[in-house]
Amino acid sequence: MARQSKKLRHEQLKTLMESSPFVTDEELAAQLGVSIQTVRLDRMELGIPELRERTRQAAQEAHANPKAIASQDVTGEILDLDLGHTGISTLVVTPDMVFEKTHVARGHHIFAQANSLALAVMDAPAAVTGVANIKFKVPVREGERLVAKAEVIRTRANKNFIWVKTRSGSQEVFRAKFIMVSLEG
Repeated sequence: MARQSKKLRHEQLKTLMESSPFVTDEELAAQLGVSIQTVRLDRMELGIPELRERTRQAAQEAHANPKAIASQDVTGEILDLDLGHTGISTLVVTPDMVFEKTHVARGHHIFAQANSLALAVMDAPAAVTGVANIKFKVPVREGERLVAKAEVIRTRANKNFIWVKTRSGSQEVFRAKFIMVSLEG
């Protein structure tokens, strides 16, 4: 019986990892109803690297792909990029990104992550931000890990309409609607 449940747990673990590759061991343990140590042992047995290594591998693969922006100009780390369609990036809020008195992140860092991701999603050799309609929903504090997701909603002539939503954990903290303009021809 224990073998069967372990096999089932391994299948569930693989399914969870496929649907959300950046889930933590703690989150996996809670979803599977097992200890964190069990999740780590299962991951090792299945050859699934820890979160930090999965993130690093994804970032290395994605960084080679942006066309409209140089990799070193991206704020945060691009984890997934489907040119002309979608993209995901992360940013950890460090002490130099916050106001000294409140430890709340300065908005331009959150905007820069979203804006550079929107540029990275562009399937064009060069592009600029034409319009940005932004909304800061809740304060972000030092140490938080932000995950931004960009989606190209519509393309018209040399313009791409891109939505970017940024979350910290399960809470949306920022959203933006961009009109990005391709500089080609």
